[in-house]
Amino acid sequence: MATVDAIDSAEAIARDVAAIGRISAVPALLKVICQNTGMGFAAVARVTNGTWTACAVEDTIAFGLLPGGQLEVNTTLCSESRMARQPVVIDRASTDPVYFNHHTPRMYNIESYISVPIIHTNGDYFGNLCAIDPRPAVVSDPRVVAMFTAFADLIARQLENEERQERTESALQSERATAELREEFIAVLGHDLRNPLSAVSATAELLVRRQSEPDLVKLGTRLKASTRRMSALIDDVLDFARTRLGSGVGLSIREADFLASGLMDVVEEVRAANPLLDVRASIAINGAVRCDQGRIQQVLSNLLGNAVAHGAPDRPIAVRAAIEGDHLLLSVTNGGTPIPPDDLPKIFQPYWRPAHSKPGGGLGLGLYIASEIVAGHGGTLQVTSCASEGTRFLVTLPVA
Repeated sequence: MATVDAIDSAEAIARDVAAIGRISAVPALLKVICQNTGMGFAAVARVTNGTWTACAVEDTIAFGLLPGGQLEVNTTLCSESRMARQPVVIDRASTDPVYFNHHTPRMYNIESYISVPIIHTNGDYFGNLCAIDPRPAVVSDPRVVAMFTAFADLIARQLENEERQERTESALQSERATAELREEFIAVLGHDLRNPLSAVSATAELLVRRQSEPDLVKLGTRLKASTRRMSALIDDVLDFARTRLGSGVGLSIREADFLASGLMDVVEEVRAANPLLDVRASIAINGAVRCDQGRIQQVLSNLLGNAVAHGAPDRPIAVRAAIEGDHLLLSVTNGGTPIPPDDLPKIFQPYWRPAHSKPGGGLGLGLYIASEIVAGHGGTLQVTSCASEGTRFLVTLPVA
C-alpha cells in the first residue's frame, strides 16, 4: 500500500498529469462538455485526501488554472464527491437547498457545478471530471450527468491502458537489458575458454604422438575429438552472441578458388570422426565462387553434425554441391525418422532442439548459425523431411 506522502509526491502528481496529457481525446471531451452545458471551465482533476491538481483544462472564463495547477482540496466539492463516490451536481448554488451556504461556491464565485468521479475498474480513485461557471446552468439533466459519467469512465479506461502499456514497455526494456547482459556474458565466457581449450588440445596432440604407448594414443585421440567438439560449440556460442548483440555473423566475402576441396575437407573430418557412418559426397564446383569459404565450410559442418545426430545410423548421409545457373546449391540429406511438420518452422530458432534429442547433443545453435551465415551471403536455407525421401537441407547461394 502506497503511503500518503508517496501518493502526493511531486513525482506521482507529475506522472499522473502527464498520463492525462497523453490521452489525445481529453481536450476534445472538455470542449464538448463546455459546448453542451454552456459552462466556461471544465477540467480533469487528480484528487486525493491531501491534494487537488488540474491535469487538463478547458477555460473560457479566465478561471486561471493550468495543467499542474493546484487548489486546496478542502475548498473544492471534488473532495465531497470523492468521499461519497457519487457525482455532485448544482444548477444554481445561490438557491440550492444543500449548497446555498456552502463555502466552495462562495469562495470561487460559482453558480453551476458538476463533478463526477473517475474510478478505475479495480476501485482505485483517480479524481474527478468537473465543470464550473459563475452563471447558472441546467447540469442536473440526466442526459448531462450521463455524458459526464460516460466521459469519466472513458478517461479511467484510457488511464488503465496507459498504465498497462507502461508496464509492458518497462518489462520489455528489462528483458532486453537482461538478454544483452546474458549474451555479453556468453561472448566473454566463450572467448575466455579459448586459452584453456588450446592447452587441452596441445596436451591431446602430445598424447597422440606417444606411439609406443597405445593406451595414451587412444586417450589423446578421444581428447582431440572432445576439444574439436568443444571448439565448435564455442564458435557457435560466439557467433550467436554476435548476432544478438547486433554485429551479426562476421563474413569476409571474396573469390574462393578452392571451395570444392574445402567442402571435401569437412566431409573427410566427419568421416574420420564417425568411421561407422556412410557419408557420401558428390561435389562438382568448377571455378571460383564469391563467398566466405570458411563460413560455408562451417555451414556444411553444422548441417553434417545435425545429420549425424538425428539421422538413422544405418542409412547413408549424402552431400551434394554443384553450380546451377547463377547459384551454388549445397545439400545434405539423411535418412531416419522425419521431422514432424509442426517442428519444421522451429528448427532454425536458437536453442531449439526436438523433444527426442539425447542429453548432451549440443546447444541447438548449429542450424541457427548456419541460417544466419547463409542469409549473410544473400542466400536461403530450406528443409524438407518425409519418410520416403529423408530429411534434406538445401543451401542456395548466389555465385557472384
